[in-house]
Amino acid sequence: MNKSKEIYCNMCGRRIQAEQEIVQEDTIRIEKIWGYFSDKDGEKHSLNLCEECYDKWIKGFAIPPEVSEENELI
Repeated sequence: MNKSKEIYCNMCGRRIQAEQEIVQEDTIRIEKIWGYFSDKDGEKHSLNLCEECYDKWIKGFAIPPEVSEENELI
């Protein structure tokens, strides 16, 4: 039996809801491979944030993210 990998929010630790391996809520996935001029050369960092934690996170930004409407969603 092939069990799918569960997704958790890295900020709050909550498991992201899925039914029959289909995610039932949206998240943000961030992946970064650190390069030269960082203290993390060659490290790959990956994380998931639920929408609620994303909203909390961006409230602390000095410059908020740009927001625009998309007509086609996948």
